[in-house]
Amino acid sequence: MLKDRRHLLALLATGLQLVAGCTGPREYFHNGFKVGPNYAKPAAAIAPNWIDDADQRVRSEEDDLAGWWTVFGDLTLNELIVRANNQNLTLREAGFRILAARAQFGFAIGNMFPQFQAAEGGYRRFGVADNFFDQWSSGFSLAWELDFWGRFRRAVLSAEATLDASIEDYDAVLVTLLGDVASNYVSYRTSQERIRLLSRIIEVQEGVLTFITKQADVGAISDIDRFQARSDLRQSEAQLFELRTQLRQAQNNLCILMGMPVEDLSALLDANPESNIPRTPDYVVVGIPADLLRRRPDVRRAERNAAAQAELIGIAAADLYPALSLTGTLGWQAANLTDLFKSQSLNSSVGPVFQWNILNYGRIRNNILFQEAQFQALVAAYQNTVLNADLEVENGIVSFLNSQERARNLELSVNDSTIALEGVIQFYEAGSVDFNRYAVLQQTLIQQLDLWAQSRGQIALSLIDVYRALGGGWQIRLAPVPDKQGILSPEPLPQPESVDAAPGSEPAEAPLPPPAPLPPTDE
Repeated sequence: MLKDRRHLLALLATGLQLVAGCTGPREYFHNGFKVGPNYAKPAAAIAPNWIDDADQRVRSEEDDLAGWWTVFGDLTLNELIVRANNQNLTLREAGFRILAARAQFGFAIGNMFPQFQAAEGGYRRFGVADNFFDQWSSGFSLAWELDFWGRFRRAVLSAEATLDASIEDYDAVLVTLLGDVASNYVSYRTSQERIRLLSRIIEVQEGVLTFITKQADVGAISDIDRFQARSDLRQSEAQLFELRTQLRQAQNNLCILMGMPVEDLSALLDANPESNIPRTPDYVVVGIPADLLRRRPDVRRAERNAAAQAELIGIAAADLYPALSLTGTLGWQAANLTDLFKSQSLNSSVGPVFQWNILNYGRIRNNILFQEAQFQALVAAYQNTVLNADLEVENGIVSFLNSQERARNLELSVNDSTIALEGVIQFYEAGSVDFNRYAVLQQTLIQQLDLWAQSRGQIALSLIDVYRALGGGWQIRLAPVPDKQGILSPEPLPQPESVDAAPGSEPAEAPLPPPAPLPPTDE
């Protein structure tokens, strides 16, 4: 008995020495009996206020950005958002990645329990010279590596963080999707407006060309004016075809974003004859920069990726220590099948086993260094993601504010140019000015009208960029969001069936499945 106690004390002393090899005993106990460092969320530098915080149009109060697109008050845009959320294939792909990550999480939980269990059985007939005999066998074997160093517990934590990252990736895809739908819709409306304004100019040019042609036919003016007027008209018509190409491309992009083959969406997009470039409020609610850490899915995804990698350091460190396992077998062997399960046929064994990788020539320690370097790289990636998030919001804010001023000045310029051109036309018809003066003012007005339409579209695009940079919109997967017209966003996505987990284990946050199936294409 005394000898056994000495052996036990020697084993405990050896264990403490092993723990001190890489992770000190105090840290080992503090980490919940796990070797390697415990993860702590890394710090990220972020500005306390926005640069344009003093501008009255930049509001820092808290606001719900779940349905940010409703600020435009555009029913067609609302419908496009709903369809894209339900049908987009990139979003569906991200949903399947969540299911894969959830399966990996369930797999990691399974490793906490006996890793090997096998039922065996067989029959063999042996023969030596003229002597033959049978052997029947049946049994069960089990091997369970104990998680003495936290290898499997850290694997569960890493898989859980990876699952969280896949959910954040889904939300990041959703934020990008909603922003892309709104941006392409604004581009479509902007192209429509540019076409409408240019068409009005073309009508004026056609009238002027008709007048000049009549005057030239009777010799009242030179043919040079007619050729110049015709050239200006052809140039405007050529620009019209370019704008129609942009219009079609924006429409085609919307089809892909809605997960459908490219087709003519005119019936949907132009159902409301009063549709125009979406109007925006004069202000934008942005909260404070620190809100980005919880609002932006890509920021949260980067942090979760770092958390998943941090646990791999401890998993690598566990290879420095012996793996302690319990193994056992239970079986029966008999010459006759009828005697197989009798007590005299029983054989069994059970006992502890350890395996220790020695003389690894630095491979294990270098793997630890590799995992630590990977973690530090992901920490830097997280911090850089935060910086870029702040940059995108700032760029969106300054663009939104200055686009408003630019549009106001261009509108005044258009009004002045229109008045000047009308006067020149009257003077030209009366013969008081030459055609060159008219041509110059006309080209100026064409440019100013086009820039004015683009500036109004840019206001909307800048506001979309702000909301996208703030990480708004992903919340629609959690609950229906009514817009200002009372239209609901899609119903919450149904959750997939839970992965079989060990009794008593905590379930992970329910991830999203793929979006709803596409409707029949013949509708």
